[in-house]
Amino acid sequence: MSAPPDTDQGREPITLGLHDATPAHLVEAMANDVVLELGWGRLIFGQTFADPAVLASALAHEERGRRDICIYARESHVLISRAPQELFIDPSHTYRLRFGAPHPTPRAPAGFTVRHLQSSSDADEMNRVYVRCGMVPAPTDVIWDNHNNAEAVEYLVAVRDEDDVVIGTVTGVDHRRLFSDPEDGSSLWTLAVDPSAGLPGVGAALTEALAAIFRDRGRAYMDLSVAHDNSAAIALYEKLGFARVPVLAVKRKNAINEPLFSPAPETVDDLNPYARIIADEALRRGIRVEVLDAETGEMRLSHGGRSVITRESLSEFTSAVAMSRCDDKRLTRRIVNEAGVVVPRGRLATFDADDHKFLDEVGDVVVKPTRGEQGKGITVGVTDHGSLDAALARAREQHPEVLIEQRAPGDDLRLVVIDGKVVAAALRMPAEITGTGTHTIAELIEAQSRRRAAATGGESRIPMDDVTAETVTEAGWSFDDVLPEGTHLRVRRTANLHQGGTIHDVTEQVHPALCRVAVTAAEAIGIPVTGIDLLVPDVAGEEYAFVEANERPGLANHEPQPTAVAFVDFLFPGQPGLPQAWTAGTVPSGT
Repeated sequence: MSAPPDTDQGREPITLGLHDATPAHLVEAMANDVVLELGWGRLIFGQTFADPAVLASALAHEERGRRDICIYARESHVLISRAPQELFIDPSHTYRLRFGAPHPTPRAPAGFTVRHLQSSSDADEMNRVYVRCGMVPAPTDVIWDNHNNAEAVEYLVAVRDEDDVVIGTVTGVDHRRLFSDPEDGSSLWTLAVDPSAGLPGVGAALTEALAAIFRDRGRAYMDLSVAHDNSAAIALYEKLGFARVPVLAVKRKNAINEPLFSPAPETVDDLNPYARIIADEALRRGIRVEVLDAETGEMRLSHGGRSVITRESLSEFTSAVAMSRCDDKRLTRRIVNEAGVVVPRGRLATFDADDHKFLDEVGDVVVKPTRGEQGKGITVGVTDHGSLDAALARAREQHPEVLIEQRAPGDDLRLVVIDGKVVAAALRMPAEITGTGTHTIAELIEAQSRRRAAATGGESRIPMDDVTAETVTEAGWSFDDVLPEGTHLRVRRTANLHQGGTIHDVTEQVHPALCRVAVTAAEAIGIPVTGIDLLVPDVAGEEYAFVEANERPGLANHEPQPTAVAFVDFLFPGQPGLPQAWTAGTVPSGT
């Protein structure tokens, strides 16, 4: 097969939708062999190729770690026949919004603003959102160059009003401007919303804003491609007026697309996100994955005569002694303190007047069982005797021994240490809701809990328990109150992710001194893979207080940082990993 013309090399595509057969008289009016570079891959407009052999050759030039998409091929079956071992039909639906019909006035966003890309830092933030959604990121310079020089490409971002953080993004392509499309079409790609955004309607607002741009230009329609099983996205698009059209997309059989043409064994699909990220990284390297117990995330990884059993990020290389040290929070405190790590004042509860005396001395305490995980039984911010007694009883339900610690100021910082190195750092924030002016606090909590559960595979939910009720009451509200639009309310005291908390990557901002503290604590405990929790007033400063060490940190919570890469490197030293573009994300739920 001949290669595409040199003038088309280096420009690349996305996923789209149009008629499989474009009339010959229309083809003559279009540019030939159009390929648009978008960084994460190339968008190949199949209807602009006259020769299916040249189109197949264009797809064959996909770079490693990229995700090219061919849309609007005139004869998809003929294209596949040119390279049946390399190409496949993407199992996605194409949806079209026709601009000729009347359209409802979009509702004004609440708590965020949709705008055009403004800086290269916006492009960095777009990639952060992509990876949080399991999508392939794009080089920042490609996005920024397209924004400045490619008039056919539109980048929009949704920015939270209170802190100017990018929480969503969408890319649009103007077919008329790109290749003189006689159908006056346009398309939407890479719609992504940060699962921890906490604000409703971001995806809909981005879609409507992009549609408004193309409608004002006189385009006839806007297409998009969405995975056939992404029922939530399909419901959103149909609500916004999109209708399915019979259009196919063609992709290459590569590691990123593998789940689309070669489904993983059912047992791998049953793994939770914390085990699945490790299984995916191992499979990409050619390491055999045998799921021993999907419910607990237990797997056997084998390669080159080496076999390791893991349970999520816990492996055979973590000793029973190290595990027992992490499991007993009182013992953990003593060990790391002897190594020079700062720990808050604390005592083992005696469930008598001495506990109250300690509270009176320090003023504000945290109560937690000496053994346990996922934040169960922990109460933060205890300041009076009645609350202390209730917190002690709550902790005692989880374990008979309870620890009382002076509450240190600051936010919860998790540092993931693997093989003596900090590979990720993130602030963990308590569950928070944002008022809409129409929904009760209970309704907002339930909605946010559903969003967190959907984003984490059911791992994160906000409990509707006494702690949540007390937190809401202390802030001066009740579950039945309607929270004013734009008002933020923390509904949990602890930042535990399993209880609806969110995580925010700060790997690039964290002070080296804090990293050294984490490594020192891990070495003192004797654990090779751990999550060290500190309370810090400022991640860029050196002040901290040690909280605890987790023997099984959730690596999936720290994307885009290469935690799974580092973990598999540790398990199989010398076994080369794949380029970061391959390991940063999985196949997106839709393009």
